[in-house]
Amino acid sequence: MDLGIKDRVAVVAASSRGLGQAVARGLAKEGAKLALCARTASALDATAEEIRRETGVEVMTRALDVTDHAEVRRFVAAVIERFGHLDICVANAGGPPAKSFAETTIEDWRAAAELNLMSTVCFAQETLPAMQRQRWGRFIAITSVAVKQPVEGLILSNAVRSGVSGLLKTLANEYGRDGVLVNNVCPGYTATARLVELSCSLAAKEGVDPAAIEERWARQTALGRVGRPEEFADLVVFLASERAAYITGTSIAVDGGLVKGLY
Repeated sequence: MDLGIKDRVAVVAASSRGLGQAVARGLAKEGAKLALCARTASALDATAEEIRRETGVEVMTRALDVTDHAEVRRFVAAVIERFGHLDICVANAGGPPAKSFAETTIEDWRAAAELNLMSTVCFAQETLPAMQRQRWGRFIAITSVAVKQPVEGLILSNAVRSGVSGLLKTLANEYGRDGVLVNNVCPGYTATARLVELSCSLAAKEGVDPAAIEERWARQTALGRVGRPEEFADLVVFLASERAAYITGTSIAVDGGLVKGLY
């Protein structure tokens, strides 16, 4: 299937590792030009070089903090200046720490809102007008299955990422008639460094081995295993494509059947 995204320009945030990196690689394999950002320049540049070597696509990088609106604005402006247009934006950021409500502070809540909700707002404000002008665009956020089914020990993510879902549904309604599609992709337990960090945190609290935590997660899914980053990326790449032209305003779980609700 030709996805129709060859030479499209895609911004992928937090793309030096994990799900963001997998998405960037998936888009590059379809011929999209990339503009990647993350906090750590060395890790970002290493990812960019790997993708260039594997696919031959043009890759631009910039180290930045996704919660800094001014930095995001300058980055998006530089992307448009270099490539002449911007077609796809994948908003992404690391998750807040694993805590129960009793363990959180007001500063934890503010930081989580900045990291996950406000970073998405920043990218939306800077990229959607460009997509609207050309009457074609794809804005996709990476959140979590926590927006569909709260995850034990992740109250910050459960609450703040649900706010992102509300934002995206509203943006889909506001920008749909301009040819801009807005969707939310919700990973379940996926084999990334973030998952290892989470399993170690929970294991320390429970006094068990992290492998026991990961086995428990696997048993909760219909498929009996955690996911692979490329399996998640495949859906994001499809939603970024021409083939997804009648899909907007959705929150789709890529979770191996973890979520037990009907929707």
